[in-house]
Amino acid sequence: MRTPSALKKGSHIRVIAPSRSASILSEEGMAQAKKRLEAIGITVSFGQHVFECDLHSSSSIEHRLSDLHEAFSNDEVDGILTAIGGFNCNELLPYIDYDLIRQHPKVLCGYSDITALANAITAKCDMVTYSGPHFSSFQMEQGQEEQTAMFQACVMSSEPFDFTPSTKWSDDAWYLDQANRQFHPTTWGIYQEGTAEGTLYGGNLCTLNLLQGTPFMPHLKDAILFVEDDDLVFPEMFARDLASLLQHAESIKGLIIGRFQKKSKMTEEHLRFILDKHSMLQHIPVIYDVDIGHTQPVFTLPIGGSAELSCYDGQIQWRVHP
Repeated sequence: MRTPSALKKGSHIRVIAPSRSASILSEEGMAQAKKRLEAIGITVSFGQHVFECDLHSSSSIEHRLSDLHEAFSNDEVDGILTAIGGFNCNELLPYIDYDLIRQHPKVLCGYSDITALANAITAKCDMVTYSGPHFSSFQMEQGQEEQTAMFQACVMSSEPFDFTPSTKWSDDAWYLDQANRQFHPTTWGIYQEGTAEGTLYGGNLCTLNLLQGTPFMPHLKDAILFVEDDDLVFPEMFARDLASLLQHAESIKGLIIGRFQKKSKMTEEHLRFILDKHSMLQHIPVIYDVDIGHTQPVFTLPIGGSAELSCYDGQIQWRVHP
């Protein structure tokens, strides 16, 4: 698996919108996100078509592809951040020039709907991509320090790092009211103890499942899977989607589940009931309520990177190799 060169101070990031248009972001918010990235030494520019907006708050396949291909082929661009998530990223997959991307490996980072694009590139190009903050995520104020630190550890260094819990987490509409936030103490949960070493694959569960039966699905056998979902999911839907992914994977070495948004009504009782159904999860490490996905802060993981996971006596040790 080829790992793109780590970003560093002075690197140039291009913002593209392969899903929803950046036009749904406020000018103030974009200025704040750009300022935060500049504070860690990153220069920011925007794709030509990122502010176009159609009936589905996106843009044409052709224009989204154009910005994607230009970002990878442009030698002045060192890495790529997606503007925000959405619903239609998978429309691009049959038309991407994977040879071009393979010849110009670069950091590509985003989450949610970007799961489709990132995993397809990892599968087709044998290249690590990243599940982590969008460009828009950097406009968040409270909780940003830890989010940025984990982003830097994963994409601005080639050294292994410990993936550890945040000190606090939130599920409020921070983009509407930055000042009045409600945070909660962070506790990762252990469903099944054990140790695992393997390749990390995953992202947004329902989006990853869209790739099943296509040439764009990574080979998941013996992987350490990480999955999360948003506030549109509810326990029965998560159970169905997880069963589908586990059936596709056949065997995995570990499972990491992101923290659920409150609106999903997922409780520990529901989650354990779901996990109890799968015999393959009774002999491998399984943890949950992890800082990935749609609660804040959003931490960064390498899709196609490797990790060691150990869960014993109520303690979790997780070492990631970006």
